[in-house]
Amino acid sequence: MAKTILTAVLIVLLNVLIGCNGVDAGRSQIAPAHHGPTPVISLTDTSESDLIEHMALNRQAYRQGLELLIKFYTRVGNNMKLVWAKKELKGLDSMPQYTYYVIGEKVDLKANTSISEADALYDEALQIEKNASRFFLKDDKMLRLALTKYTHLIEKHGSSDRIGDAAYRAAGIYEHFKDYTLAVLYYKRVYQWDRYTVLPARYKAAKILDMKLHQRAEALELYRQIIRDEAVPQHYRDFTQTRIDVLTKSERGIQ
Repeated sequence: MAKTILTAVLIVLLNVLIGCNGVDAGRSQIAPAHHGPTPVISLTDTSESDLIEHMALNRQAYRQGLELLIKFYTRVGNNMKLVWAKKELKGLDSMPQYTYYVIGEKVDLKANTSISEADALYDEALQIEKNASRFFLKDDKMLRLALTKYTHLIEKHGSSDRIGDAAYRAAGIYEHFKDYTLAVLYYKRVYQWDRYTVLPARYKAAKILDMKLHQRAEALELYRQIIRDEAVPQHYRDFTQTRIDVLTKSERGIQ
């Protein structure tokens, strides 16, 4: 019986593969990986933001080119090339495309000014983030929208007394997506940008460094700062002291 089922599965897979590479699939027309020398862009006088903008424009031009081809082949009735162009556009849509720009990499911001526009933007982002939660489920699309609002607030109003709060909320969203390095970066920015914050950002950063990224030496230093300098809830303090004891014992064992 098992042999019969396995044979049937193999036949189905073979038919799928044949269908994907069937008549007029365009295999002979697949462009080579490199078409010639790539135009050289000097990195000496080019900033990261310039490179990101250049790449984004190229992405947009690529998409527009494919969309124009689809319209053209639809109009002239060339179904074979229409299928190729649609398949390539579908592949483009399925490929992850990153923004690359991380506002949290700025280190010279200071939360010291009350800005009503920033307050309104923060409230809007917070409401979107709350609406993204339904029981135990999270709407990732809405969380990304909230994240965009938080980071836009930081970028546009770098002196607002809300940037620490926005960084903390952004860090939580990064943590949800398991982008732990970014989460730690934004948790650190909370107390680096806002020296008067009461948010447990240092604790959150230490715990991720400890439990998720396994960067125990840095986590231990943050844990010690928490015990020495911060008034955190008692259960945070208890956990912090436990981890200090464990990591200190581990350090001594290595030595």
